[in-house]
Amino acid sequence: MNNSILQVENLVKRYGDVEAVRGVSFNVEEGEVFGLLGPNGAGKTSTVEILEGLRTPDSGRVSVCGLDPQKNPQELKHHIGAALQATSLPDKLRVMEALRLFASFYRVHRNPEELLKRFGLEEKRNTFYSQLSGGQKQRLALAMALVNDPKVLFFDEPTAGLDPQVRREIYDIIEELRREKKTIVMTTHYIEEAERLCDRVAIVDHGTVIALGTPRELKERSDDKTRLEVRLARPEPQENLKNLEGVSDCRILGESYVLQCQHPPQAIVSLVKYLESQGNELFSLEIATPSLEDVFIELTGRRLRD
Repeated sequence: MNNSILQVENLVKRYGDVEAVRGVSFNVEEGEVFGLLGPNGAGKTSTVEILEGLRTPDSGRVSVCGLDPQKNPQELKHHIGAALQATSLPDKLRVMEALRLFASFYRVHRNPEELLKRFGLEEKRNTFYSQLSGGQKQRLALAMALVNDPKVLFFDEPTAGLDPQVRREIYDIIEELRREKKTIVMTTHYIEEAERLCDRVAIVDHGTVIALGTPRELKERSDDKTRLEVRLARPEPQENLKNLEGVSDCRILGESYVLQCQHPPQAIVSLVKYLESQGNELFSLEIATPSLEDVFIELTGRRLRD
């Protein structure tokens, strides 16, 4: 293995007859925000839980901070921090009590007062966990993940289930950690989250890594094609739309057609002319530049959150 702070080689995890992780490999460099992007059930959480030492792999090799999570679990906990997909604390545990309790688990820890201030929880210091909002609970989970000043942070779906305003607050916190050069491994099924926060992304589907690179590199796989997503009054043959002037590809996604094109004006004109000739109508048309969603659609033929 190389000198990356985190290395994964041919990782496999099975649950009975289900192979949740199927030969996953990637490296994470120190100070990098690395994202595992994929739909629910893709194997992201299983992968992260193996890296944290919470699950045992069936095969493959893993190194985190130079340690094997299975052979050195007690030592590893002093070097990593984690905010799991769901954090549950006793209802009557107060915010400051939670931070002090978690601080007591480690050889070295940060000042809980400092963490309260950093995560905007000063006024909630004596509040019971059960009385916190969803966003406050997530901020507390992130604060607890940082209590031992870890070398590597694991965030599993850090904004899942949060409203847009709270999600933006969590983004700001992660971006601040990114500026501090903290090494972060995060899972997500939100396209905008991966594009905004991650230095590199592994797109995961059915337990395998199907694409790996920076968001820009991955989007360039679409050859700078613009995406036209259209809904029609009645269905049209996919091949007819694909052969329109200016259109390079056409896919059917639910009730919509997704047209890939490098010259949108030309494609739109030819689409409208074709529909007029067929006596069909255009219900809606959305234009978007290439995104990681397009990469996933091209590789799998479906949306990330289908």
